[in-house]
Amino acid sequence: MQAKTMLIASSALMGLMMPAGAMAADQAPTAATIAAAAARADATVRAMKPEEKTVLTHGIMPLPLMPGTPPPPADSIPGAGYIAGIARLGVPALKETDASLGVSYVMGLRKDGATALPSGLSLASSWNPELAYQGGAMIAGETRAKGFNVLLAGGVNLTRDPRNGRTFEYLSEDPLLSGMLVGASIRGIQSQGIISTIKHFALNGQETGRKFVDIRISEAAARESDLLAFQIGIEQGQPLSVMCAYNVVNGAPACGNDWLLNKVLKKDWRWKGFVMSDWGAVPNLETAINGLDQQSGESLDPAVFFADKLAARAAGDKAWAARLDDMNRRVLTAIYAAGLDKSQPQPGGKIDFAANGLVALEAAKQGIVLLKNNGALPLAASAKSIAVIGGYANSGVLSGGGSSQVNSEGGPAVAVPLGGEGPFAGFMAQHYHRSAPLAAIRKLAPQANVTYRDGNYIADAVEQARKSDVAVVFVTKWSSEGLDQADLSLPNGQDALVAAVAAANPRTIVVLETGNPIAMPWLDKVAGVVQAWYPGARGGDAIASVLFGETNPSGHLPITFPASVKQLPRPVLDGYNQYEANFAGDPPFPGAKLSANYDIEGSDVGYRWFARTGAKALFPFGFGLSYTTFASNGLSVVDRPGKGLFATFTVKNTGAREGATVGQVYLTARNGAAKQRLVGFARVNLAPGASQTVTVPVDSRLLADWVKDGWQVAAGTYSFALGEDAEHLQTPVTVKLAARKWKD
Repeated sequence: MQAKTMLIASSALMGLMMPAGAMAADQAPTAATIAAAAARADATVRAMKPEEKTVLTHGIMPLPLMPGTPPPPADSIPGAGYIAGIARLGVPALKETDASLGVSYVMGLRKDGATALPSGLSLASSWNPELAYQGGAMIAGETRAKGFNVLLAGGVNLTRDPRNGRTFEYLSEDPLLSGMLVGASIRGIQSQGIISTIKHFALNGQETGRKFVDIRISEAAARESDLLAFQIGIEQGQPLSVMCAYNVVNGAPACGNDWLLNKVLKKDWRWKGFVMSDWGAVPNLETAINGLDQQSGESLDPAVFFADKLAARAAGDKAWAARLDDMNRRVLTAIYAAGLDKSQPQPGGKIDFAANGLVALEAAKQGIVLLKNNGALPLAASAKSIAVIGGYANSGVLSGGGSSQVNSEGGPAVAVPLGGEGPFAGFMAQHYHRSAPLAAIRKLAPQANVTYRDGNYIADAVEQARKSDVAVVFVTKWSSEGLDQADLSLPNGQDALVAAVAAANPRTIVVLETGNPIAMPWLDKVAGVVQAWYPGARGGDAIASVLFGETNPSGHLPITFPASVKQLPRPVLDGYNQYEANFAGDPPFPGAKLSANYDIEGSDVGYRWFARTGAKALFPFGFGLSYTTFASNGLSVVDRPGKGLFATFTVKNTGAREGATVGQVYLTARNGAAKQRLVGFARVNLAPGASQTVTVPVDSRLLADWVKDGWQVAAGTYSFALGEDAEHLQTPVTVKLAARKWKD
């Protein structure tokens, strides 16, 4: 059957569904409501007394972690941050919580739990903005129920190095995919009357030396890559706050970078919200004049700069007084645009964990990527014997660590401490969510003899695998904020475990619970590989559903899996062997100097770098298998005068079962010169034999170069191709375009 044409628009999120338990009305701010809020903010600033003008510009971390800190205010909630309100003017306090994947656990200090979404990479593997919206709305509902009104979400830094410890929090290596997904997530969050950030602005590519590494990059390369991801995310999601980054950019700290904050964000992009610092990222008072609006988690900085010091500077300098008014105006604009002065979240709200768990379950199902299948999957429900091995699969599924850590009520199913000292040592543990794959497998195969071995003794695992019809090996690699990874290998001898089990049983399936790409020296020896990422609160159920074919895998990789670190722009991670990265305190290195040259790859991040160098990935960007088959064809690219460029193509399910795939459109050349960029995508679900014609708009910035102070599309012939992934492209089609120049 031929379905009607579907338009996937970049300027609106279509068919958005509210998750169970979410607020009925979408309260997400628009450009118009933000403009109205800014006008209200102007009036409030004029009514402020001098002593009130530094109330909103700084805040504390209301946690009993730092010795000698005073008790937090009575109305604060244990969480990331607290900024006092101004009762006389009806301005509420800001109560902040981490993070993008759910309401953070803060080591159980609140003695409550939350619903954990899968990792950012898992979400991005769905290539589904609607799913991102639903997940954002769900975690924002829980944010309100716990009494918070600011969610420190919206991680969108591009993956320039797969060994980055925060790769799992972020989304992809591509600015279009990352920007569209983060924008949808932010809109979902703010639909619930919650302020969301977008972070970490900008070029936050590694954790090693994270507070002093100087990212060196040209303006053109930055605008065409990481900054474009932020720009698209801001356009799509209208976040009311931006969180700046720890790192340095071209010699200036990101949280005091005049070019980033004043020139790009506020002037060029005309963004009206407020810039908050990352915790412990404010080096001095001058950051205020350079664009920072709020000092967050001030006890982690060298001093409180945005209180008395800021007031004194403003009292004696008109330029600083105007800057202080602007800082207040921006914070107030966010408060009014979110409606916080009219509807304040209160602690103790009811959370429907069952309903919210279904949102997490669907996200995990759509994010799982089938990387290899030699006919062993899906597992037959009538399999007589299944050996499940390793990965704490009898207890739960792994999650990423750091400030984004989420746990259900009762805490983690398993916590493996890593030791250490100091107030943040509690963050340094590997946590497993309470969703055991073993139990889920037994539920779907009630007649089978399902056995479990922890994998600590290879001989024991091999013996069990040898006498079973199929072996499913769960392997894990923990990632965390504050720690990068030495290489792409699996830790704790797991590569040897997989190889030995595969030698004993050719029907060995490997399930990967990782936050980064990994090397697979055993790939040719196993029958199947399932990338489950960190799959969240219902991850065990999602994995089993895919293994047994209850769910047809539909995820596609949002990042490239290198065949070797030698293929990367920086084979040795800058500073890794020089500076110990440790989230438990971020140890200072007085006078430390470290730089990372991003101009090596410039804007050719990830698959673009692989295309430029001709390197072949282990698994390319956009790759993903299914239990059915698809065919895409009929690509046409049309320039509609006054409306822009549009790509149209048809996707058909040529297999025997329903499933979803992702249509991918790539720029392949400009005037005959090779240049690869993803310019459009659409996730399409089809019944067997059904087809769908899809039209996607092509953002002109993806065809352009940043030249001097604006975008430029050169006149000439542009080639486009449909791709199964970034390495497998069809015959290109061409379109002639006239020259065009414009500014942001």
